[in-house]
Amino acid sequence: MTLGGSLLFARYAFPPNALGYCGPDASPTMAEHLAQGHADPDLERLARGFEGAWPYLRLIAESSGIGDPLDERVVEAYWVGGPLLDRVRVSALGRFLGETFRGRAGSRWEDLEALAGAGGVPHHNLHVFGVYPWMGLLRMGHETEPMRVLEACRTRWARVLAVEPGRALVRSRTLAWNGRRLALGHPGVSWATTEAGGREVAPRLAPGDLVAVHWDRVCDRLTRRRARTLHRETLRALAAAQRSSVGPAAVLS
Repeated sequence: MTLGGSLLFARYAFPPNALGYCGPDASPTMAEHLAQGHADPDLERLARGFEGAWPYLRLIAESSGIGDPLDERVVEAYWVGGPLLDRVRVSALGRFLGETFRGRAGSRWEDLEALAGAGGVPHHNLHVFGVYPWMGLLRMGHETEPMRVLEACRTRWARVLAVEPGRALVRSRTLAWNGRRLALGHPGVSWATTEAGGREVAPRLAPGDLVAVHWDRVCDRLTRRRARTLHRETLRALAAAQRSSVGPAAVLS
């Protein structure tokens, strides 16, 4: 196991886990690791409990001949992006989506397979836009809750404007829905949490830093290259989800 990769995984997986949305009931343990910047084999056990993310890590690793799903390159590819995503064959991704989420998608499982043919790659934001039911609900006329969840659940890049104890003021492009199409809209300003249980768990920040945000928590500091990569993968995920015919499939893991 690559300990750096397991800690990187925890940075991105902790925000929804702390809210009780996915993964094992282990947010205090994950917060402790993040606060100390310490990884140990226990993090691999916790990572395996994320039924949404873990299968993607395995797929990316297997497609690149990497034996460890928590290799830092694999984790980076799933949450941020990178060249490993394009090593996953369209047929392999389509089969993976259909087989992995078929039980929860019900009769719409073929729509999930279509995501691969529509240009999708195994990135977290493809899962958010294309596998979760929120895009389908938008098409059905429901807007408030789907937009809230899509905005929060995607991995997004942001610029730090100010830093206070436990939080950072960030600016990032929001999502916009025009009744037919979901796209990146104008920049918005919001607060993102940097602590858990009174302890800082995000990297030390300064105004001007680029960061990754997930469920309104700062996960990581980004270089310009990594921010551009996340931007590109977000656009690719949006395009694939909208080219496919995915509807409100009940895939909620």
